[in-house]
Amino acid sequence: MDKNGKAKLLGHYIGADPKICHGKPTFRGTRIMVDQVLQMVVEGMAWDKIIEQCHNSITQEAIAEALSLASQAFLKHVDDLAPEPTPV
Repeated sequence: MDKNGKAKLLGHYIGADPKICHGKPTFRGTRIMVDQVLQMVVEGMAWDKIIEQCHNSITQEAIAEALSLASQAFLKHVDDLAPEPTPV
């Protein structure tokens, strides 16, 4: 969602709308949250099984876009995620 609380497109398949799932990123046209699908990928679930679990409401291209956006976010915020060095 943007600064004005309006729906925002995050990609071709992903958006964030304050009226849907409290503004968390979802696959467009669904209430399937991107973080849930990313967790399924992390757990090693096959993409075809993920799509089946999501009632065929998303595609492999949508999952790939979610991974790409997650990768971009990771690279953008990697310094924020790095642990503080311990004093010697």
